[in-house]
Formats: sequence, structure tokens, C-alpha cells
Amino acid sequence: MNILLLGSGGREHALAWKLAQSSLLEGGGILFAAPGNPGIAGHARLVALDARDHGAVLRLCEEQRIGLVVIGPEAPLVDGLADSLRGAGIAVFGPGAAAAQLEGSKGFTKDLCARAGIPTAAYRRAGSLAEARAALDFFTLPVVVKADGLAAGKGVTIAHSREEAEDALAALFAGQFGDAEAVIEEFLEGEEASLFCLTDGATILPFGSAQDHKRVGEGDAGPNTGGMGAYSPAPVLTGTLEAEAIRRIIAPTVRAMADAGTPYSGVLYAGLMLTRSGPSLIEYNARFGDPECQVLMMRLESDLGEVLLACAENRLGTIEPARFAPASALTVVIAAKGYPGTPETGGPITGIEAAEATGARVFQAGTARAADGRLVAAGGRVLNVTARGASVAEAQARAYAGVDRIGFADGFCRRDIGWREVAREQAG
Repeated sequence: MNILLLGSGGREHALAWKLAQSSLLEGGGILFAAPGNPGIAGHARLVALDARDHGAVLRLCEEQRIGLVVIGPEAPLVDGLADSLRGAGIAVFGPGAAAAQLEGSKGFTKDLCARAGIPTAAYRRAGSLAEARAALDFFTLPVVVKADGLAAGKGVTIAHSREEAEDALAALFAGQFGDAEAVIEEFLEGEEASLFCLTDGATILPFGSAQDHKRVGEGDAGPNTGGMGAYSPAPVLTGTLEAEAIRRIIAPTVRAMADAGTPYSGVLYAGLMLTRSGPSLIEYNARFGDPECQVLMMRLESDLGEVLLACAENRLGTIEPARFAPASALTVVIAAKGYPGTPETGGPITGIEAAEATGARVFQAGTARAADGRLVAAGGRVLNVTARGASVAEAQARAYAGVDRIGFADGFCRRDIGWREVAREQAG
């Protein structure tokens, strides 16, 4: 079978690495990737293709006899690419546009939670700056201000003062995130964790947990980013808490989407806050997290292609539970200076082979080949140095051993990824 993977980031490099090992490709099957990146080129045949051009994607699928399309990023999902592919009879991993609103609109998700009794923070929606300022009166500080639409993981502000909240709202309604409306939420106390489940609209297949580090600076300081590192599993999300989250959050969501006539098919990534009263939903994503996908793929022992195809063909209930290695995996993002603002691009990158010689794996994200063939930075988050270990501390040490072999003068990384869990391990 031929497979097409859409995307160009570190998440897609991790997916390509794992898909390249799938039995679906036996007998001459080809893994295509569009547009891919230099790292993905080591596992797949790259195709110059814009996922926004649904007709071009469909033509490629027909010409190359694609048996499964895996959509990596969120924008094509919200844009309805999965609908176009399903309409043409092509198996696709990823939700249609209506179901992808779980990520595409935070207000949509909050309203669904309210109807279905799913635990989440109290909220107000606002379509104008004046309405949003008035809504602040219903909350105590700190308060959470969110852009309603897609914001690449950067559309959230935890405001500790009224002035900070109003500044965030002013920037939001000035077009910082396009034409997004605002969702204002109660601030929840607790520790965050990410839970992943695959679903075909009926069956729910747990698919691992992780914790990421959103803030740009060490000690979780500074502005939010798309993610500066992650580790898996998240021990704080115990088996009991995971089961509770599936029962009270994931399952009611899947039922509600099916009842609405828009069944959800793909990966459902729940950002959770573990409060004193149990797991509460922060938000949903309609795709694998980045960089959480990298650590999940490092631990996954099941055939990724077979699992994703079963999901796409609505037969998750016929396959075995996903198998993950008991080891921990940790990834460190190396970003270009200036990120999460305007990154410095074009800086040369060396040392990837040396990093991987330590046992780590380097997933490329914002990279490109210069005219002279050198690998250079071409985005904000550039590399993901990922390693496994018997504990988070061991995985951390191995990942940073790989980081230290990378030559990238224009890059930086946090040196404390996994710090909470490492402290817990050392304490006890």
C-alpha cells in the first residue's frame, strides 16, 4: 500500500519515521510526504504539494494509488481536506471539518462541554472588545484569555491583573490571531497533562499520555510557545485518573459528536488540568501534539500504519490495544533565536549524526536545504532531540547528551525539560 503523509514539522518527521516501519509498506509500498522537510526525506518520497489545494491532493492520490492519507497539522483538518478525501473514497486519518471544530473553535468546544456536562472551566464568549471587557467582571484573577480560532499554540494568556487581561484582549481584537473571537475562562489550579485517544466515532482506543512545556523560558517562565519539550508517559496522570478522564471527558465528547451527525474520526488530544476534584478539560486538539507526538512515537511498539488505517476504516474495535514501551521518552526542542517572536532563519546546523550516535533521535521541524546543500534553520522550532530511558531523569540526560552534539549557533533550548517529574523521581 502507498501512504501519503501531509505536513512538514517535527510531528510529521516522527510520524514518517514510524510509518516507514509499517507492514503496510511491505511488497513495494511507498511512503509519500508533502511537502515534508529534509529529515522526512530520509523516510519518505517528498512531493511539492499544497494541502490547501484539495484538487491537487486528490489527483496525487489517484496517480500514486494512495491507500491511506495521514493529515498531520490542524489547518488542513479545519479546512475540510478529510471531507474531500472521504468523498472520493480515500481512507484518511483525521476528522472532517465539522468535527475538527473541537480544535478550530474553543467556543464550540466549551459550548459542547456545557451541553454534555463535561468538566471544564467556567467561561464566557465575546465577539467584540467591549463585550470581552465586560465579561472580565464575571471572573476573579488570574483569568485566562484565549483566541477562539487556531493560534499555533500561542493564543492563550494567563492574566494576573485586569490590565494584563485587557492588553491581551486588545491585541486579540486588533487581529493578532486573524479574525478570532475571545473566550474568557476561569483559571484552574492543578497540574496539566495531555491524554491521547484514537476514535473512529464509536470505539475509543487510549493512545498514551505526555506532559509538555509551553513556556519559552526555564522554570516555565515567559510567553507561551507551540511547545519547548515534552516527556511521555505522564506519571501524574495515573491509570485511575486516565480512566476517569476517558469516562467523563472523552467518551461524552465522542457521543455528542456522533449524536450531532458529525462523528469524530482521528486522534483526540485532550489537554487536561488535574484539579482537586479530578481531571478537567482545558482544550482539545484534533491532531497529535507537537512535540508530544515525538515522545509517543519513540515509545510506540504497535504498527502505526495498521492502527491509523483501522481508525480510518472505522474498525478500531477489531484491533488490539496500542502497545507502548514502559520506558520514558523525553524530547528537547531547539528553537531559533527570536522564537516565539520572529525567528532568525538561515543559520547553519551541524552535528545531527553525532547527536544520534549517542542513542538519541533528532526529528527535524523548521529546517531546509540551502543552495549549497547545507542544512539550515527555516522556522521557529527547528529540531527535536528525543531519547528514551528507564526513568524521566535518564531520558532527560540522554536527550541533553544529544543536544550537546548539535552545532547551531543561532539556536537555543530550555535545559530543564521534565523538571517536575525528575524532582519527583529524586524525592522518592
